[in-house]
Amino acid sequence: MRRLERSIRRRLDARAALDRVVRSLPAIVQIVVAATASYFIARDLLGHELPLVAVTVTIVALGLARDATPRRVVETVIGINIGIAVAALLVQVIGQGAWQTALILGLTLIVARAVSPSAPFAIAAAVQSMLVAVLPAPDGGVFARSLDGLVGGAMALLITALIPRFDLVRQRGEATALFSLLDQAIVGLHEALRSGDSAAAELALARSRRTQRLIDDWTASLTSARGVASFSPWLRSRRARLAHEAQLLAVTDYITRHVRAIARRVEVIVREGEGRPVLADLLETTAEVVRLLGRSRDDEAARYAARAMAATLAAQCSPTAVEGVSDQVVVVLLRPLVFDVLVHLGMTPDEARAQLPAL
Repeated sequence: MRRLERSIRRRLDARAALDRVVRSLPAIVQIVVAATASYFIARDLLGHELPLVAVTVTIVALGLARDATPRRVVETVIGINIGIAVAALLVQVIGQGAWQTALILGLTLIVARAVSPSAPFAIAAAVQSMLVAVLPAPDGGVFARSLDGLVGGAMALLITALIPRFDLVRQRGEATALFSLLDQAIVGLHEALRSGDSAAAELALARSRRTQRLIDDWTASLTSARGVASFSPWLRSRRARLAHEAQLLAVTDYITRHVRAIARRVEVIVREGEGRPVLADLLETTAEVVRLLGRSRDDEAARYAARAMAATLAAQCSPTAVEGVSDQVVVVLLRPLVFDVLVHLGMTPDEARAQLPAL
């Protein structure tokens, strides 16, 4: 048994390693091309014998993180070049040595923290300042490294535009996983209300709480994609699609918040062990609306179907349709979810409110 467990663990580790490599290939290609180009420009065109700064600036600015957006690259490049400039200036004034290195590092961190609240910004500046402070000055003087820093930064930005990281597969996977989890949570609430099953309600509540991580992942992925698309000429045609994705993400974020609130309430009322068929029907229709909304990313017909079904659901969201304050609270919590969906699907706020029965 232990041998089997170890074998399975090794296979899973191997798959995870392969997955990391595959997902990092766009970043690796980007870094290799940009660093090589920086080396060529600094050494062969500018005549710098040891273009270490140009290469390291490029690598650090791009990094392996998937959020290598133009804005992040620019911020990193600015931080790096601040470190180079501060160190180069201080080396000219106080020279090189142990106490000089300490002073240069301290002042660089102070300047970087004053310029930006970002901790990585300050660290990038400090690392590059140490290269200037510790390494012997090149033939062109310490300020030659400032030129190398500009070369590395410019190359990082150029490669970001020409060889963009656009992880469409991951982004779509995150959205699909989110809608699948939402569907499971809402269907679980329907089943709990149908039979008065408290265990099903607890499971649905747990699933609804897990949606936040997927929302955060999708947000990070989409923000990165939109940043790159706004900068890269090759991705100009994707901008409208990404804008639609951003709108869908926003309404899905609202939906997950509403579902979590509903799930908390349902988990309480089903403890009585009694079925709530009217509420169960409302949640069943809600699940279908969310399914259609998820499919609307690729199917325009699903968008119209979702709008029609959401309007039908809205007409049923009257607190008087159920008895008891606890049940009525669930209906009241469902109303803003339907409202947000209708507005996303093209209705004005006034039109969406008109679909809901008066309270």
